[in-house]
Amino acid sequence: MHHIDTIILIGRPAAGKSEVIDFFKRKTSQELAEQFHMGPFEEMDDFPFVWECFEIDDIQTKYGKPRLFTDEDYYWNDDYVWTLLLERLNLEFEKKLARDTDFFKENTLVIEFSRGGKTGFRDAFNTLSDKILERAAVVYIKVPYEESVRKNRRRFKPELADSILHHSLPDDKMEFYYKENDWDELTEGKMDGHIEVKGHKLPFSVLDNMPEVTDTDEKLGPALSETMKRLYTRVQEK
Repeated sequence: MHHIDTIILIGRPAAGKSEVIDFFKRKTSQELAEQFHMGPFEEMDDFPFVWECFEIDDIQTKYGKPRLFTDEDYYWNDDYVWTLLLERLNLEFEKKLARDTDFFKENTLVIEFSRGGKTGFRDAFNTLSDKILERAAVVYIKVPYEESVRKNRRRFKPELADSILHHSLPDDKMEFYYKENDWDELTEGKMDGHIEVKGHKLPFSVLDNMPEVTDTDEKLGPALSETMKRLYTRVQEK
């Protein structure tokens, strides 16, 4: 393997995932290969599906129909929605393979999402399809909850609330959905290694974003290169 073909990019909300993807987008194919063990990449994020749920429910309300996914304050009305969002990613992955069976020969797919709760990431990994898990490696961007809240407030632009880079959660939803986090339990606090998921050995590497490195390219480049180097080593051990 000369590049990592599927990267699951995860962390708390506003941890720095979108900034990492934006950084990758500004790199040449040669830079991606030499510094980050990636091919030319495409991204897949569950946030557009989240926003779609909000929009559908608003249309339902407009016509006097029951809301399907959220209450009037946009809290999920059933925890099953978390599963639904990942199943949408599974379907998008299947469609990508069907459209381009040779995609992964030279390219990388980056799958991005956030989860919280006592078993949030464990449940998420167990929902991902075997086709994803057999190819994937995980980059976790680590920040404490308080930093996640601070950066979540900082990035919000009301006129761009539906965008990947500038969407934000109110503080009450941040606390309700994301204050708890099971990443350290899953990985025993290690900076890299493997997670066992449904018989798959899932490589992972952690980008520590405290103090913040995702705010400038000068800091992010070396930190991310080192994180991806450790990840590539773990992928080769798989």
